[in-house]
Amino acid sequence: MDCVNIGGLRVARTAVLAPMAGVCDYAQRVLAREFGAALTFGEMVSSAGLVYGDKKSAKLLVSTERERPYAAQIFGNNPDFMARAAEIALEHEHKPDIIDINAGCPMPKITGNGAGSALLRDLKLLGEIITAVVKICEAGKIPVTVKIRTGWDFATINHIETAKLCEACGASAITVHARTREQFYAGEADWSRIAEVKQAVKIPVIGNGDVASAEKCKAMYEQTGCDLVMVGRAAWGAPWIFDEIKEFLTTSQTQAPLALPKKLEIMSRHVDLLIADKGETVAMKHARAHIAKYLRGVRGAAVFKNMCSHLSTREDFLRLVEKIKTDNDL
Repeated sequence: MDCVNIGGLRVARTAVLAPMAGVCDYAQRVLAREFGAALTFGEMVSSAGLVYGDKKSAKLLVSTERERPYAAQIFGNNPDFMARAAEIALEHEHKPDIIDINAGCPMPKITGNGAGSALLRDLKLLGEIITAVVKICEAGKIPVTVKIRTGWDFATINHIETAKLCEACGASAITVHARTREQFYAGEADWSRIAEVKQAVKIPVIGNGDVASAEKCKAMYEQTGCDLVMVGRAAWGAPWIFDEIKEFLTTSQTQAPLALPKKLEIMSRHVDLLIADKGETVAMKHARAHIAKYLRGVRGAAVFKNMCSHLSTREDFLRLVEKIKTDNDL
C-alpha cells in the first residue's frame, strides 16, 4: 500500500477518520484503527478551554497507542491561545502525532465566536494562527495540518487562496471539505474544488465529503488526485468501512455486506469501550446515538431506535440486543 508523507509522518493511502464532534471519541477511534483507518482525528478541542484549564477540554486530548497515528484538532480565534493549546497538547504523555487546526466547522456556536469556518472570512487571522501553532509544533517536531471548507458561501469561494495561505504559513497538509459553510452538510460535495486545491499546492491534500462507500473512496482518489481521503458520517455506526475501503483499493473486490450478528458484536464492543472510557452512567448517554447508527437498515429499526433513547445501563443495552436478535430470528 502506498503512503503519503505528512511532515515526516507516513500515512497509508487508504482512508482516515474525520474529526466529528461528539462522535470521534476514544471508542470510535479505537474501532476505526482496528478496522484499518490510516489515521484518526479526535474531536475538536477549544483552545480557550485548554488555556483556562477546563477539565472537559483536557479530557478530549487524552489518547492511547491504540489510536495512533492520531491527530488532535484544536479550534479558536486567538493566535496566542491556539499556540498555547498546541503546547498543552504536546505536553501530554501520549502527545498527538499531528496538531490539526479547525477552519471548517460550520456550527453557529463556533463561527459566532470567529472560529471554525468563520476564519475563511479572515484569512489574515487564519494565517497568524497557523504561523503561531507551527512555531510551537516545529520545536516538538509535530506536523500541523488545517481543515478548511471551500468558502463561507457560494459568493465567497476562496479555497485556493486559503490553501495557498496554509502552505505558505507552514502547514504540512490541508483537508478540504468540499462544501461551503452555508451548505453545512447538505447538498452534494463539489469534488472539483479538491482537485483545484491539489493543483494549487505542493503539500498533501486530504479530500472530504460524501465518501459513503469503498467505491466512493476510490472515485475521490481518481477524480481529484488527492493524497488521502477522509471518511466521516459513513464511519459512524459502521467502522468496518475502513476495512472495506482497504480491500477495494487493493483488490477492486467489494466485500459482502456485514451480517447482523457481526454488526451486533461490533456494536457491543463499542459500548464496552465507551463504558471503559467514561464509566457506565455517562457512557450509556453517549452510546444512544452510536447504537442508533449501528441499527440503520435493520428490520424493526424504528422500534429499536426508540428504545435507544431510554438506555441507562449496560443491562438495558443487553436487553435491547436480545430483542433485536429475537425480532430478526437470530
